[in-house]
Amino acid sequence: MLETSARLLKLLSLLQSPRDWSGAALAAELGVGVRTVRRDVEKLRNLGYPVDAVPGLAGYRLGAGAALPPLLLDDEEAVAVAIGLRAAATGSVTGIEESSVRALTKLEQVLPSRLRHRVKLLQDVAVTPAGGPSVQPDVLLAVAAASRDHQRLRFDYRNHDGTATTRTTEPHRLVHMGRRWYLVAWDLDRDDWRTFRLDRLEPRIPTGPRFTPREVPDQDRTERGIASGGYRYQARFLVQASAEQLTDRFAASVATVTPVDVSTTLVEAGSNSLDELALHLGLLGYPFEVQSPPELIDHVQALATRLAASVGPS
Repeated sequence: MLETSARLLKLLSLLQSPRDWSGAALAAELGVGVRTVRRDVEKLRNLGYPVDAVPGLAGYRLGAGAALPPLLLDDEEAVAVAIGLRAAATGSVTGIEESSVRALTKLEQVLPSRLRHRVKLLQDVAVTPAGGPSVQPDVLLAVAAASRDHQRLRFDYRNHDGTATTRTTEPHRLVHMGRRWYLVAWDLDRDDWRTFRLDRLEPRIPTGPRFTPREVPDQDRTERGIASGGYRYQARFLVQASAEQLTDRFAASVATVTPVDVSTTLVEAGSNSLDELALHLGLLGYPFEVQSPPELIDHVQALATRLAASVGPS
């Protein structure tokens, strides 16, 4: 006869199959009497599993409860869930990327090595939909685990101009914006919050000692760091339009919009191209003034001269 704890796990596994079980059938599967099955069912109910009685069958089925209890997955189910979570973490379904990473981190922590190998094999041969810069799943999971466990993280980082640095951080939050993954972390060398693109990051394992979490910056500051820190050029524009008119014209991953007054808005945007910055603002259809950087001011002046010359004398 199975020990009580092992019997409860087997009973739970049987009840999770999509069928109704009679008490006698469960007793036969477990090698116990029907009264023992009734007692074990009551123990599962006390643990939060919604085991419903089936009228007319003198049996049981696992129902839906107010909260999700722990699930038992066989090998095939565990691999399927891991693959699905990895796909969702890439942004294939908008709005669930971060929760998918949290769930995937928990699942991969307890996956047996034989199943990790199968997940990696399927991931390697699968075709990934085109989107933003790719992030290796191992990098995503390592950073997510360090953030969850409040462990210092050292990593090699490639800046927008290609220069390489080594950073020591206290990782706090993963953010998915504009089909890119970002890490919000306290940079110990710079003594300030920084935002890092995960596709430019290579963790150094093992992670460092645990740290006491700091108060995380609000969403506005995080978005401002993402909109400026990940690009070669950071620009400031004063646009003669209200913030409401401009908010939907910029993705949060490339620009922040701050009202100055009812008819003037400060736009802070990032890009790797001066042409892209100039054209994006020029096509808005509102008057604007370039405040910085100086090279963008020179570039816009040269571009305006070129465009004016292209149409000949009036």
